[in-house]
Amino acid sequence: MPALIFDCDGVLADTERDGHLPAFNAAFAEAGLPITWSEADYAEKVKIGGGKERIASVFTPDLDARIGATTAEQRADWIKQLHLRKTALFTQRVADGLLPGRPGIHRIIADALAAGWTVAVASTSAEASVRAVLRHAAGDASYAQVHVFAGDVVKAKKPAPDIYLKVLEDLQLDPAECVVVEDSGIGVAAARAAGLTTVVTVSAFTAEDDFTGAALVLSDLGAPGAPPTVIASPDGIEPEDCLTLTDLTALIAKEHTT
Repeated sequence: MPALIFDCDGVLADTERDGHLPAFNAAFAEAGLPITWSEADYAEKVKIGGGKERIASVFTPDLDARIGATTAEQRADWIKQLHLRKTALFTQRVADGLLPGRPGIHRIIADALAAGWTVAVASTSAEASVRAVLRHAAGDASYAQVHVFAGDVVKAKKPAPDIYLKVLEDLQLDPAECVVVEDSGIGVAAARAAGLTTVVTVSAFTAEDDFTGAALVLSDLGAPGAPPTVIASPDGIEPEDCLTLTDLTALIAKEHTT
């Protein structure tokens, strides 16, 4: 039976600009750190898989001294606690309705589940954040049927393929029957390294990413009567209206017969 696997941020909802970025900045401010990321700054940070890893990328000896960290272990623990606070701030923004699901997400998840497909989310974001976004974007009925793989469930984060390999192993899926929906270059690299057909729906910070290997690149999944913009279609398969399970099935077949 086919499987549909989603990244979370930028795919289920366009969460980075209106969710994660302000949550990071609020957490920095609460902690008294002299860090404020602009949108341009964050456009570079999203190329790093994992929130704790993004925080760690700005740490310097001066910041270590500010937080009183004298060892790598102390720094890692402090970053972990800061990230937990950032996650709480982010999930509150989801609960406040500030991060609506992207076009077509609710529809295609419901359609896939009704057709008997396995549906999963594979993300390097914190599990609490992923579950909050998924519930809001997919609705309670679908949410309960979707498998979630998130956070530190694997050590090596995207662009490493580990999280997708774990999904395949744990759910006993055949890569030749799976399709991934991603929004970033590192996500495409991870999915393709795991041997998975990949569709891209570009998001606020990823329009200029390298999507080499993706079978189809779209503005979004579309809605009936409101088709997505096709940005690239290497396999020559494009939705006639919104992206459907029929389109995804054709993409999987094309990718694994050429």
